Amino acid sequence: MTSSSPSPKIALRRAAADDAVPAANVLLRSIAAALPTVNRPRSDDEVRDYFRDVVVPHRETWVAEASSADGIVGVMVLAGPKVSQLYLLPGWRGRGIGDLFIALAKERSPDGLTLWAFQVNKPAQRFYERHGFVAAEHTDGSGNEEREPDVRYVWQP
Repeated sequence: MTSSSPSPKIALRRAAADDAVPAANVLLRSIAAALPTVNRPRSDDEVRDYFRDVVVPHRETWVAEASSADGIVGVMVLAGPKVSQLYLLPGWRGRGIGDLFIALAKERSPDGLTLWAFQVNKPAQRFYERHGFVAAEHTDGSGNEEREPDVRYVWQP
């Protein structure tokens, strides 16, 4: 399949204060599309406030910005050697942005990474496994605020 217009370029960069709400919106849209059955313990406004007040100013937050009018199309939050969040707008999955984020995370933590994924999120699990992550622990969800069974993944170089 060919397209009459070139694909937008993607740039990864550290999030700035003005990126907090667009980054939160990426998370919200991604979860709504990919995880509609997962309990959401916070309202959309609470998520946006959390990104504005905590995530962007106090966490290592990265955004993927498209050169098109779409603006921010992905977000990744690192907490040391942990990928605490990685979300893409639904229409931007499968375009290599997640690959760029994981490469950046590995560059930032070359000694290894860990992350959690919900057990119902099979596409995410396949994605992480393609990038060398191995399932290290399965839980019943009692340790997360969604109360959703999850799996901890580990990557070691």
